Amino acid sequence: MNHPLNLAPQGLNRRQFITRSAYAATAGLLGADLMASAAESPAASGETLVTQLYKSMTEEQRKAVCFPYEHPLRHKVDNNWHITNSPIEKLFTADQTDLIKQIFNSLHSPEYQKEVWRQFNEDSGKGGFGSAAIGVFGEPGTGKFEFVFTGRHCTRRCDGDSEAGVAFGGPIFYGHASKGFNEGPKHEGNVYWYQAQRANEVFQALDGKQREIALLGTGREEQGNDTVKLTGKTKGLPGIPMSELHADQKELVNKVLADLLAPFRKQDAAEAMKLIQGAGTENLHLAFYKNQDIGNDGVWDVWQLEGPSMVWYFRGQPHVHCWAHVREKAAV
Repeated sequence: MNHPLNLAPQGLNRRQFITRSAYAATAGLLGADLMASAAESPAASGETLVTQLYKSMTEEQRKAVCFPYEHPLRHKVDNNWHITNSPIEKLFTADQTDLIKQIFNSLHSPEYQKEVWRQFNEDSGKGGFGSAAIGVFGEPGTGKFEFVFTGRHCTRRCDGDSEAGVAFGGPIFYGHASKGFNEGPKHEGNVYWYQAQRANEVFQALDGKQREIALLGTGREEQGNDTVKLTGKTKGLPGIPMSELHADQKELVNKVLADLLAPFRKQDAAEAMKLIQGAGTENLHLAFYKNQDIGNDGVWDVWQLEGPSMVWYFRGQPHVHCWAHVREKAAV
């Protein structure tokens, strides 16, 4: 049977090409190539830059942003925060700032870097990149370490797989408020709205009984780390379990996963997909929330995928917030 990629119409726009290509990779058609490129590409490229940055720091800089590896701050995630009180522009030299920009770039797929930067620049306002803050945990180049980048609508991590069985080095956050705090139902200009559009394709493919199970009232509250707390449960999670979907509907969910992972570097996307599959994709539950529907148009702005050891919560009202946490096992 032909794969959907082979049936794609001519003249795909850039985003469609990227996301369909990502789907092929995560669905397994390009799985071997994805894993190989992740292994062959400089897996430590971002990590090497973190080591370079660390070695360039003065004692004063290290006191401001460096912590022991087991410091509890390393695990924190939020939608708009700064991991230290030392903005990049006030603490680091121009060369060091350039290194931090390179690290940030390295954590994203080349196809999405431009859009990620657009989101960050629009959301950071006049403060720009210099308003962000970083934290470094452990000593890069000598053992376990993690670099954490924070700002408005942004929490990213770079850890060189210091902690096994944890995708992205821990919970991450991304979002965008395009053209204002309150976005309209079409989310014009939003970098990440395409992900919700793909999820809504799944909902449209559900029959009446399936929709009753999948469509709930109000989504989870946003409370920092509690937002991405994992349950370890395989049953009783919000929404419809994948075991209740038909084969073609499951294929659409695979496309959702591909779209979610597309903005990130290949090795992180591949690791996340491996962990999701390892916990059993049949244990994933997909939920949509009708009480947060902008414009009451039946295009669900708020939805989530959750499994025993992963959650990806997309809150698109009044603008986009995305919370993601993927592990091999739910943390005790």
